[in-house]
Amino acid sequence: MSSRVVYDDEFGDVVSKFSLAEAQTSEAAHANFVRALVGAVYMHSGRAAAKSFIRAHVLSRHLAIEKLFVFETATRDLSRLCAREDFEFPVARLLSETGRHSRHPVYVVGIFSGKDKLGEAAGASLGEAKTRAAIAALKAWYMYSPVAGQGTSAPVPSDVEEGKSWEGAHIDMGEIVAC
Repeated sequence: MSSRVVYDDEFGDVVSKFSLAEAQTSEAAHANFVRALVGAVYMHSGRAAAKSFIRAHVLSRHLAIEKLFVFETATRDLSRLCAREDFEFPVARLLSETGRHSRHPVYVVGIFSGKDKLGEAAGASLGEAKTRAAIAALKAWYMYSPVAGQGTSAPVPSDVEEGKSWEGAHIDMGEIVAC
């Protein structure tokens, strides 16, 4: 075994001591691994195999984004969102109820901005239903995706290699829709 393998780098220079400041984070190491794996598939099998590998093993994974949203003060956040977007102040209205004097009442509350219904939800109390409706309205705003609604996947830059002209995905301001 030569000393180059043990003590030198790939260019034959003497390697200095490894410092912890230069160490990669686990996120960077994972990202580099995925890049290397896709690069190896591309190098050995070609572009079509690399694209199908990415579709099958990366893009097919579903991340439940709605679980990542945690609103501590949903009604206040919704009020601020409506003020920022110049909408009318959100108003909670009781849409229906059942069993008010029973052991398990159910209230359905809708959040409206003017005549537009922003969100709707049910709860065991009026306060719970109002909070859930505000959360539904916020999720409808922040999770709006016109591409997913059209049944098509978003274009990727490598589509140009197949002869198509590049047009980025249309990203609009969004619109408030009821969940």
